[in-house]
Amino acid sequence: MKHGRFLSSAVGALAFSVSLSGMAETVRHFDQPAQPLGKALTEFADQTGTKLLFPAQLVEGLTAPALHGHYTDTEALQRLLAESPLTYATDGTGGTLTLIRAEKRMAALDEQAVQLAPIMVKEEALAEDEVHGYAVTRAMSATKTDTPIMDTPVSIQVVPRAVMQDQQTTRLKDALENVSGVRPQTSLGRGHGFLIRGFKNQRVFRNGLVAGGISVGEAPEFDTANLQSVEVLKGPAAILFGRIEPGGMINVVTKRPEDTSRYSLEQRFGSYDFYRTEWDATGAITEDRSWRYRFAGAYQNNESFRDFNFNDRILVQPSVTWRPSDATEMTLDVEALYQEYQADRGLFAIGDRPAPIPISRSFIDPDDPVDTLSRVNLGFTLTHAFNETWTLRNRFLASFNEDSNLSVKPANAFTVQQFLDPGTGNRTYLRNIFSQAAESETYTTNLDLTGNLELWGTKHQTLVGFDFLRSTGTYLTRGDFINPVPGLEIDIYNPVYGIDRSFYANALATPFPAGSSHSYFRDEWYGVYFQDHITLWDTLHILGGGRYDWATTGRGRGDSFRAAEADLPSRKDEGFSPRVGILYQPWYWLSVYGNWTTSFGANNTITNSGATVDPEIGEQFEAGVKTELFDQRLTATLAYYHLTKENILTRDFSSPDPFAVAPIGEARSQGIELDVSGQITDELSLIGSYAFTDARITKDNDGRQGNRMNNVPEHAGSLWLKYDIQRYEPLNGLSFGAGVFVAGQREGDDANTFVLPGYVRLDAFAAYRYRLSDANLIAQFNIRNLLDKTYYESTDPFQSAPPRVGIYPGAPLTAMGSIRLEF
Repeated sequence: MKHGRFLSSAVGALAFSVSLSGMAETVRHFDQPAQPLGKALTEFADQTGTKLLFPAQLVEGLTAPALHGHYTDTEALQRLLAESPLTYATDGTGGTLTLIRAEKRMAALDEQAVQLAPIMVKEEALAEDEVHGYAVTRAMSATKTDTPIMDTPVSIQVVPRAVMQDQQTTRLKDALENVSGVRPQTSLGRGHGFLIRGFKNQRVFRNGLVAGGISVGEAPEFDTANLQSVEVLKGPAAILFGRIEPGGMINVVTKRPEDTSRYSLEQRFGSYDFYRTEWDATGAITEDRSWRYRFAGAYQNNESFRDFNFNDRILVQPSVTWRPSDATEMTLDVEALYQEYQADRGLFAIGDRPAPIPISRSFIDPDDPVDTLSRVNLGFTLTHAFNETWTLRNRFLASFNEDSNLSVKPANAFTVQQFLDPGTGNRTYLRNIFSQAAESETYTTNLDLTGNLELWGTKHQTLVGFDFLRSTGTYLTRGDFINPVPGLEIDIYNPVYGIDRSFYANALATPFPAGSSHSYFRDEWYGVYFQDHITLWDTLHILGGGRYDWATTGRGRGDSFRAAEADLPSRKDEGFSPRVGILYQPWYWLSVYGNWTTSFGANNTITNSGATVDPEIGEQFEAGVKTELFDQRLTATLAYYHLTKENILTRDFSSPDPFAVAPIGEARSQGIELDVSGQITDELSLIGSYAFTDARITKDNDGRQGNRMNNVPEHAGSLWLKYDIQRYEPLNGLSFGAGVFVAGQREGDDANTFVLPGYVRLDAFAAYRYRLSDANLIAQFNIRNLLDKTYYESTDPFQSAPPRVGIYPGAPLTAMGSIRLEF
């Protein structure tokens, strides 16, 4: 390495003199902290051998962002200069680079002939290093276009990969604790049911398409090992995504292949015999980088604070991208998850509170057979830019899901009749055994055409599209889940475990309900939609569009799947869902917006009398402000909304049929939400939220009018802070942080017969990054529920039991350590 420095008495110029060879071609690993720009450029010149000239005054007071990862020399220099008003010019021979102010560069270009750049296809998801810490400035879910959040007149929040890594999140449920207005609502102890703005949401989208069945079971389980980010679009999203709950949608964005090589291997270990191995590898396959790959996944095995509960899971996701030209890109990925677990029925209420028994106590059985869950997602994306104006994008997703579980459960579980024997002083828990098995196949696709136009002085980002979904599934139930089984009762205060295997055999040999234990589902819907995002004077944004849906739903029941399919009724519905929004940006750092939108959701079940139910209709009015502070590194959204939904279904407890439903009529949710994420300084990052939610039943035929909706706290919030030490040499590489998660008192069911007490949970972490040759070794330690508080997360959403016998407690103090190698 050759370099020299000189000081000119006239300008105080500082120069670094080395050869320029390989400036735009060599890919190397960089590992620089955020620091003064002059020092960062010195290190860059020393490492790359670049001859770089600039006067010292030019960089005085400027800083460079952290630079970690594999880049070409050109990419690395551009990233170092990204937050400064500087660029560079060559001396004409390519031998020397000189830093200049960007406006001088633009003036020079104006004197040259304009040459059109090649048409380039943009990635749908940002690469990991393009997200600066916790700050995310763009999202796809709100408009299906690459639009800045500050220009979008709807509320959308993003949890980036960096947050999930710092919090050591392994499940989607835990990642969403950082978003206002989102609450978990689990069933069987699995964390994939949610409430958004007060309304139940059992579906999760994957890269913009529905993942898992529509009618069968719940939303699929998601591990975070292959997730790049999680996006939450608040309010009705039917215009772009079809049949969806009005509270909002959850869209997980998976990791995509990248053209620069990076690898990571992590081992985690923690409380309750927790062991997890996580890996990620990506890079170019060919020299021209037209073929790229990624292979991410995790293996996890753990016990639980709940008796007899465990989880044994493996996730793998290989993916490949082919880019035959700058205008065309295709990605194929396969995601496979297999899980063995123990279905957990949770705790129960006595009076108006959870029962006063240890949260570790379970009333299943240690000899309960192992339950299994498997999921395979096959995804494909094609993007082609016809020219600088029009781009076509096609997505396809095939989902295959299987779930089989058998468990000991409270008797009368679907009718909220007495499950404690009053003859024993309400200390004997009456039980039976229930088995269920569900399978589903879902195929969904869409075709989007987007255009960027300029008409009569206005800018238009136009979208027209079509999507289609077809889902079929089967559901089998066995075991008498209504009546107590003699011999299975247990003392809630002094339980004695151990069930004779004959009880399980009898349950599996008993189809129940007799004659209708087999169900067959079929859903088919498609829609066409349009949207135009109009920009006037670069400050006024108008968003308008609509969608028309055609939906066919049906469910048949019988003593076999063939009989159930032959008995399949069919209901057809169609409807129009509009959306309009307006946003005004008086300054680059402030946006004021409002929107009105509706949703259409075809109900896919029947009442106790066998009648089908009219579609669910949602409507929302929303207004808010958005801001970007601290050099646009911190984003915040404050929103007020008023949301209604008609024809909401819950279980019909007046019927012995566990599948009978009845519409509540109408519910209303209104409130205020605040979300903040990003960086205050290069060292201090945060993500926080607050929600005031007033969610009530407004029309009802069963005496619940005016009641609060279940599991929705009036006040809830979170704040997670992280501090990176970057400017104190002895401690560089050390980071630490803490988070607080708060929820107020919640009603446990729609009848408001009991409440879950409010709680405050404190989490903390510390990590140290050590430079090891061309790699980074990161040691991290997390504690969840640092103060070891007892709290309850949610109740069952009538999926497998009434809420009174399906209360799920949060975990006590839990520690986790990890070692991660990145290279």
